[in-house]
Amino acid sequence: MEIKILVTGGTFDKEYDEITGKLEFKDTHLPEMLKTARSRLHIQVRNIMMVDSLEMSDVDRNIIFEICKRSEAERLVITHGTDTMEITARLLGEKISDKTIVLTGAMVPYAFGSSDGFFNLGSALSFVQTLPRGVYIAMNGRCFTWDNVRKNKELGGFETLD
Repeated sequence: MEIKILVTGGTFDKEYDEITGKLEFKDTHLPEMLKTARSRLHIQVRNIMMVDSLEMSDVDRNIIFEICKRSEAERLVITHGTDTMEITARLLGEKISDKTIVLTGAMVPYAFGSSDGFFNLGSALSFVQTLPRGVYIAMNGRCFTWDNVRKNKELGGFETLD
């Protein structure tokens, strides 16, 4: 079973720039994370963009959709910024029904060492192998369907709509 991981940016892959004092993108941490986790899964990582989800456009989301739609892999994990993750999940959920797609992200950058990203990636990889076809969000040990999730910015986590 092949799993394709699509990297789109978000807090997951941000790093602290000591000169500017800002968070920025350099490169994805996914290969390092998979090596550290000693993953034995057949995974292909594809970096398609490095974008903060607050800056992600409809054009960016359509690129993600087209790549998912055309992918030969039936199981995909997408690393994504958490602020607009449910928007991308909704687009994919409304248009793709023949694959299992799990979006995940992090509230704290992986490079900081205390990130939830490592746990979220492991959860997403487990969920993508076991869930039926559909689109999901995996965050902090929980899994949500694309049409029943929101980010609660006051609590700093994801929850169901109902």
